[in-house]
Amino acid sequence: MSARVDRGPGRHSDRDGPRENRTVERLKRELERLREEVAERDRQIGKQQERIADLERQLAARQRNSTNSSKPPSSDGLAGKQRRRCSLRKKSGRKPGGQPGHAGHERPRVETPDRMEEVLPQQCKHCGTALPQAPAERQTDGAVFRRQIVDLPEAILPVVTEYQYPKLMCPCCQKETRATLRPEHEHEIGERLTGVISYLIAVRKMTRRDVHATMRDLFGVDISVGSVQKAWEETSAAVQSPYEELEQALPTEPVVNSDETGSRTNGDKRWVWVLCSPWFVFYHIASSRGVEVLVQLLGEAFAGILCSDRCPTYLSYHRGLAQFCWAHLQRTLNGIKELASTADAVHFARDMLSAVERLFALWYRFRGEAGAGERLLSRTELIQQSIPIQKRICRLAARYLDSDDREVRNLARAFYEHRDKLFTFLEHEGVEPTNNFPERSLRLFVLIRKITYGNRSANGEVALARLLTVTQTCKLQQRSLLGYLLTAVYRHRRRQPAPSLRPH
Repeated sequence: MSARVDRGPGRHSDRDGPRENRTVERLKRELERLREEVAERDRQIGKQQERIADLERQLAARQRNSTNSSKPPSSDGLAGKQRRRCSLRKKSGRKPGGQPGHAGHERPRVETPDRMEEVLPQQCKHCGTALPQAPAERQTDGAVFRRQIVDLPEAILPVVTEYQYPKLMCPCCQKETRATLRPEHEHEIGERLTGVISYLIAVRKMTRRDVHATMRDLFGVDISVGSVQKAWEETSAAVQSPYEELEQALPTEPVVNSDETGSRTNGDKRWVWVLCSPWFVFYHIASSRGVEVLVQLLGEAFAGILCSDRCPTYLSYHRGLAQFCWAHLQRTLNGIKELASTADAVHFARDMLSAVERLFALWYRFRGEAGAGERLLSRTELIQQSIPIQKRICRLAARYLDSDDREVRNLARAFYEHRDKLFTFLEHEGVEPTNNFPERSLRLFVLIRKITYGNRSANGEVALARLLTVTQTCKLQQRSLLGYLLTAVYRHRRRQPAPSLRPH
C-alpha cells in the first residue's frame, strides 16, 4: 500500500487554487463596479455643484439693484419688496416736511385782481336780523377778509396775426412793387408757439403727438405733427451758437464730471454723453463709447480734474488728476456685504464700509452738513484728519489683493491700483466725491428714451443734444428756460445772434 502524504496545516489542495482565483476575480469586478459608481456619483455631484453655483449667480443677479450695484434706479421696478436706499450721509432724525421755525411760502396776493365780487351775509348770526345789502345802507367794521382764487379763462384762444403785403403802384413808371417777405414772417407758427412746443418736448417729455393733442385741446391750435417737429428743429437751429460756445468751453474747465448711457437712432446703437461743469451741462450723442469721444470734446489731454465712474474709457484717456465716484464704490461694497458667501467678503465689506463712513463723517463736517452741534472743519483739518482713514483703506485693499473671492479681489485691486483717484475731493475745491450730478442729468434723457424709443435721424440726435443742454444749463443757472427759448427763436428769425448761456 502506498503511503498517504500528510500536507499539514495551512496547506491547500490543488483544487483550492481555481476557487481562490475566482474569488479574486469576483472581488476585482466588484471593486471596478464600485469605482465606476463612485465616479458616476462624482460626476453627478459635479453637475449639481455647477447647477447650484449657476442658481446662486442667478439669485445674486436678481437681488442686485441700484443700492448694491451699478444698475440704474430705473431698472429696479416696482415688483418685490421696497429697496432700502443707501446713502453716505447719516439720517438727521428729523421728521419729514417743514421744520420748526421754517418760514412758510404762500402764493403772493395779486394787488389788482381781474375781477372782484363781494360776498355779504344775509342776516345777523347773533340775533337773526336781516342785514342791509345796498352800499348806501350797510355799515362795515374791521378789515375785509380776502380770498383770491386763481383760475383759467373759459377759452384760451390763439392770437392769429395776418401780415398783408399789397402791391403799390409807382406814380412814375406805373409798375407794381411788393415788399420783400420779412424773415420773421416766413414761418406760419409764431415765435411763442414755437418756443412752447420745444419746452413741452424737452422739459415735460411729451411726444410729438402729445404736443399736437395738447395744442388742439387746450389752446384751440390745430397744427399737424409735422409742424410740431419743424418747430422743434427750428428751436434747435436757434440754439446752435450757444451750444457750440459751451462745447468750446469744455476743455478749459477746471473740473468736469462725465457719464454716458445707451440710446438708439433708427435701431442703431448710440451713446448719450453728458459732461457737467459748475455752470453748465453739455450733452453729446455719439456712435461710440470710446476714447475718441473724449478727445473730441476735451482735447488730446485734459488739463483739469476729470470725475467719473470706473469705466475703462476714462482710465485710457486721462492721465491727470481724477476722482472716482464713491457712490459706485459704496454700492458695490453693499452688494458684497449683502450677498456675501465667503469670510473674505464679510470682513472686507464690513471693514471698508466702516472706514468709508468715518471718511464721509469728516466730509460732512467740512461741508457743514453733519448736524447741529458739530464744529465745521477747515480744508487743512479735513486733510489731516482723513490721512489715517486713507491709509486704513489702502491697507485693507492690499490685504485682500489675493483673496479667493473674485468680487472681493477685483474691488480690492481697484481700490489699490487707483488709490490716487479716490481722495482728490479732499484736497481740491470744486471736486465732489460722487458722480451724482451727471447721473441726475442723464435721467431726463432716460425718461425721454423710454417714451420715444430713441431718435430717428442724425438731425434728431443733434436737436435733442442741443435742447437738453439748454434745458439743464438754464435749470443749473436758475434762468427761465421758456424765456430763453422765446428769446432765442425771436432772434433766430431776425438773423440775430442767440443769447449766450454763460452766466451773467
